[in-house]
This record gives sequence, structure tokens and C-alpha cells, in this order.
Amino acid sequence: MSEHVTIDKLAEHVGQEVTVKGWLYNRTDKGRLQFLLLRDGTGLVQGVAFKKELSPEAFEAARSITQESSLIATGTVRADERAPGGYELSLSDLQIVQLAQDYPIAPKEHGIDFLMERRHLWLRSTQQWATLRVRATVIRAIRDWLDDHGFVLVDAPILTPAACEGTTTLFETDYFGDKAYLTQSGQLYNEAAIAAFGRTYCFGPTFRAEKSKTRRHLTEFWMVEPEMAYADLDECMRVEEAFVSYIVGRTLEERAEELAILERDTTPLEGIAPPFPRISYDEALMILEEAGESLPWGEDFGAPHETAIAARFDQPVFVHRYPTRCKAFYMEVDPQNPELSLSVDLLAPEGYGEIIGGGQRTADLELLERRIVEHNLPREAFEWYLDLRRYGAVPHAGFGLGVERTVAWICGLHHIRQTIPFPRTLGRIYP
Repeated sequence: MSEHVTIDKLAEHVGQEVTVKGWLYNRTDKGRLQFLLLRDGTGLVQGVAFKKELSPEAFEAARSITQESSLIATGTVRADERAPGGYELSLSDLQIVQLAQDYPIAPKEHGIDFLMERRHLWLRSTQQWATLRVRATVIRAIRDWLDDHGFVLVDAPILTPAACEGTTTLFETDYFGDKAYLTQSGQLYNEAAIAAFGRTYCFGPTFRAEKSKTRRHLTEFWMVEPEMAYADLDECMRVEEAFVSYIVGRTLEERAEELAILERDTTPLEGIAPPFPRISYDEALMILEEAGESLPWGEDFGAPHETAIAARFDQPVFVHRYPTRCKAFYMEVDPQNPELSLSVDLLAPEGYGEIIGGGQRTADLELLERRIVEHNLPREAFEWYLDLRRYGAVPHAGFGLGVERTVAWICGLHHIRQTIPFPRTLGRIYP
């Protein structure tokens, strides 16, 4: 009995008979010769079924098998530069495990709504497969870098008693008669964890009830949030640029094949390296003025503004010291100007906008108490958070990186919905 081998390992078995277990991606009928494009989750390989080399039953299976039927194929591995992946399988046997009937996603153009309704099947297509393999590498790179640089994973809760980023974008749920909310961020809990571990991160799904239909927004997305004790705004930016550069470099190294499938021009990514340019909020406003996208002082940037600012740079760009009024209640104020916060966003080039938001957190109890009142937040829900300023408060900083926006940028995708297996957007929660 031949050895079961995954398609990505076929190069190690040239000249040997092996078995591949997978699905039919496509078939070309040439009469006595059937060309079967097989996939098994690790890659694609062409299986060649020649009538005289198979039993009548096996050849009939090759001739009648339909798109996305599951199968077990046995054959000899041949090197062939013309074949997908550079190798093909000269089939000696074929067994159909399940014959698929009328697979709805044909090899033709389909509308996005049609495909999203069938997202559970669309995942099998080559481009979606490539995107999600890049996503897996991005996530692994995130964890590896943080784990190797002294950060301890501390899981934050998904159900929370209050807002972190603003009360208007909360998903409310019943918690045994009390109100609870799906988390917007694990940051506040991370701030508690740094007093135990120094440097921590949490990594998981976050939720924003934003009524937005832009190509950059999801209502459920994944975010990694590192937090650092005894760190200031400058240290925060130094960590971010090293972190992002590593993620990009690791993906280029490990996922060249997938990026080629996505037709991503990787030239702009190959130059991503520290240091990244740094501009202040006021300098960013001047860039917007010159670009014809002027914005009143004190307003946060929208997608067109982020795109216009980043267009001036071929690297991700830091925009720091936003007005206090447009940032979250926990941001530290600039000692040189209390109207400014020690906040920073990292904008990706090529029109992908903000991929990281962060900055230095206030360590002052009185300022934090005042901010909770100003933002009309329920003090009782934040007593534990105020305790962190009563018992061993230190300067500290951190940030949150959105996985989906980062993947969209690295893959060169137009819309964020393709960067997550089952996207949740305004009006879509199926499948």
C-alpha cells in the first residue's frame, strides 16, 4: 500500500508511488486522458488519468468525478515544470469518497453577495485559501515576536461591565439580569496584568457596533494588544515599528507562493524596516491641507484623510499627539500642552489606513477620575481600574494591532471581509 503524502511534500517523493487524499478542484476531459486538479489543503497537484493505466472502475471514476467531490488518488510523482506546483501525479488508482452534485460555485465570475452567502464553500477557492494561509502566518509571527521579547500572554475577558473605546459602539447582552457588553478591547485588563508581569499581551476577538459599511470595518475582528510597564510614547513607537517589520518580513519569507497567487506586488513590502517616519497631528493637518482634504483641528481622521497622509510616505507612518478630545479617556496628556494626548496611530501605506492605535496611558488618579466624568462613564464599573492608579501606578504604554487590516495590507486586498474566515459586517451574520 502506497504512503499517504500531502501535496506540499510531493517534491520529496519524485519517482515514488504515493496516495493523496483531498478534493477535486477542476477537471479537463480529453477522452482517454483525464486531467484532474486535486487539492488537499496544503496545495494543488495535477493528476493525470490515462485509460490504459487504470482499471475500468478507476478510469470511470476519473471521467465522472465532479467539482469538489472528495477522493483518494494513488499515483507516481513526476517532475513537470508545466504542471501546477512543478509536479504531477500519474494516476494508477482513484476512489471517490463522496460525489458532489451541482456545486454552486462554478469556475466563473460570481457577485460578492452570492459568494458571501456561500462563504463556507468559497473558502475552498485558491485566492481565499491563499489569504487565510497568510493570515495564519501573520498570527504566528505576532505571537512569536511577542513571546520572544518578554511579553506574557494574559487572556482578557470577552464579557465586560463597561465600555473601553466609547459607549456608542457597544454590543449589549443580558448577564443574569445585569447588563454586560462584548469587549471592545482587552487593554484595561492588560493594564492590571503589567503590575504582575511587566510586559503582557492579550489576543482575541473584539466587537464594535459601528454602523459602517466601509471596506476597512468589521463588527467582529481580531486584535493583539501588548502593554508595557515603565514605557513612554517613544518606547511604544519603537516597539511597534520593530513588531510590524518582523511580521511583514516573516510573511514575505514564508508565504511567497500565496502572495503570488494573490498577485500581490511585494516590492513595497520588501522595504519595510525601522525607523518609520514620525509626524505630529498638526503636521498631518498641514499635509491634508496641501492635499485638499482639510480638517478642523480636533477632529479625528477618517479613511480619506489617512490615505492622503500615508500617500506621502513609502513606509508606515506614525501620527502622534492627537487632541485629547478625540482620543479615549485613559490617554496621558502631553505635559507641554494639555490639549494634546500622548497617543499615536500607525498608518499603513498604499491606502490601507490605520493598522495600530495606541499610546501612553495616564498614571494619574485625579486625571483619570476627571476623564471618567467627562466621558459620562459609570464610575462604579471602573473602580477596579482606578485601583491600578492607587497601588503602584507607573508610566505605561501599549497599543492594539488589528489582524484583519494588517492582512489586507500585506495581501493587497481591496476589502477587509476576505481577511477573516467568516466576516461579520453591518447586515451580515450568515453563515
